[in-house]
Amino acid sequence: MADQDRHRAVFVISVAAELTGVHPQTLRIYERKGLLDPARTVGNSRRYSEHDLERLRRIQELTADGLNLAGVKRVLALEAEVDRLQAELVRSRREAEQAVERTHQRYRRELVPLSQAVEVFRRKR
Repeated sequence: MADQDRHRAVFVISVAAELTGVHPQTLRIYERKGLLDPARTVGNSRRYSEHDLERLRRIQELTADGLNLAGVKRVLALEAEVDRLQAELVRSRREAEQAVERTHQRYRRELVPLSQAVEVFRRKR
């Protein structure tokens, strides 16, 4: 599924609740606590995306493991930070590899084959 499709808010609260096995009031509580942020229609109705449902499933996993909602919120924030840092690391590695390749290309242009060198250095014995 394309990332854009995962973020398309299409599910009303009752469908989102049914798909995830929670009560609609639980979704409202999670929203008040800052754990979910569903899109809103012009009429202010909540609309949930597949991404929201995935996040809700993660919240359920964490609460099933014994975390309270404050702990869940902290874990989700830390997971988001890890994702951001991993993406930054991938970007930095790619930039470093490109810089090394540019340097190697510059050296290749500057190197003169030994057969074309003016003088070959040899140690005297």
